[in-house]
Amino acid sequence: MKLIIQIPCLNEAATLGAALATLPRTVAGFDKVEWLVVDDGSTDGTTELARELGVDHVIRHPVNRGLATAFMTGIDAALREGADVIVNTDADNQYEAADIPLLVQPILEHRADMVVGARPIAQTEHFSWIKKQLQHLGSWAVRLASKTDVADAPSGFRAMTRETAMRLNVFNAYTYTLETIIQAGLSNLTVVSVPIRTNPDLRPSRLVRSIPNYVKRSLMTILRVFVIYRPLTLFMWISAVLAVAGLAIGARYLVFLVGGHGSGHVQSLILAALCIMLGAMSFMIGLVADLIATNRKLLEQIDFRVQQIELQRAAVVAATGFGHSRPPQP
Repeated sequence: MKLIIQIPCLNEAATLGAALATLPRTVAGFDKVEWLVVDDGSTDGTTELARELGVDHVIRHPVNRGLATAFMTGIDAALREGADVIVNTDADNQYEAADIPLLVQPILEHRADMVVGARPIAQTEHFSWIKKQLQHLGSWAVRLASKTDVADAPSGFRAMTRETAMRLNVFNAYTYTLETIIQAGLSNLTVVSVPIRTNPDLRPSRLVRSIPNYVKRSLMTILRVFVIYRPLTLFMWISAVLAVAGLAIGARYLVFLVGGHGSGHVQSLILAALCIMLGAMSFMIGLVADLIATNRKLLEQIDFRVQQIELQRAAVVAATGFGHSRPPQP
């Protein structure tokens, strides 16, 4: 079995050496352990340093395309290099590389398809109180949307099987962490958490430019998660709130009408009708969005089958040296 450890990078020349120095070259249960670095348009010589430090596979984006895109580039490259298990970690040495065996153990024991490292967030000193609460909120939203029990959804320290990696499609340009867990959960894959350790902070987070920016992006990500993956649930709640408000306002108008004061509260009738109409529209939008979500799932299954065929064909070409195989003769 082959394990590939991938690291998305953006101008990480100052910290990449420290991260690579702790990565293992042997892990129990695997015949090969290889490293893969995705340079997302760095301008500080990250690619050259990675090659000097003995990284097996180095891929470079000519321009910065974002963390999520770099992550998916690494996944695609690792699959094409024949990885049976892929571990993703950060170039800033945030995660304790010595915990990689713990991370892959549930996969080796066939207890999980994806494993997410759960950081000790409450004990992490460089996390502000607001960031800690948003981490918990994000994890709660992912658990609700994915029907998994992931303790630290924003953690980038994770391992996945080959088949799981082939099912992932990230549309969020900001980060891949939440979306990939939801996709795995909704694909009926087993996602588990294992406690892991972290190292002292070497540099400020690239994703958290400021607390207001982080709050805005986190809340938008959580909202987008529900719109894409749980649209019927989200819009039914909106519809229910509007409908209940409309019925309550309508009941209030009827009370005034029975008392002979209806003419002075016509605005309540208009507002009640508006709320009920908006509630009905929200319900219809939820139904349409749910049909679109179902279509997306079918497209993901088709994409999975296409990837299987492409990788099998690549394996045949690598083993035989032929660019194609002749179809069987009748």
